Amino acid sequence: MLPVARAALNLTARGIQRTAVRQTHRKYEPDFHDKYGNMVLIGGAVVFTAVWGYVLTQAGIEWGLSPVGRVTPKEWKE
Repeated sequence: MLPVARAALNLTARGIQRTAVRQTHRKYEPDFHDKYGNMVLIGGAVVFTAVWGYVLTQAGIEWGLSPVGRVTPKEWKE
């Protein structure tokens, strides 16, 4: 290996080691997702369930998914 390449790899490895050491000594502080992530997810699931529960039961929509017996052919026009 060339001396220049070896020196460059050595510098890169030292930089990675310093970053790793710096991150391990840092005190861990929870961010927004750590604090509120599960509550936001549960809240969204509750709202989703409530809205679809209303739509399916109270909105008065007729959910006729099958046209069998309801669709009749029109008379042929010549």
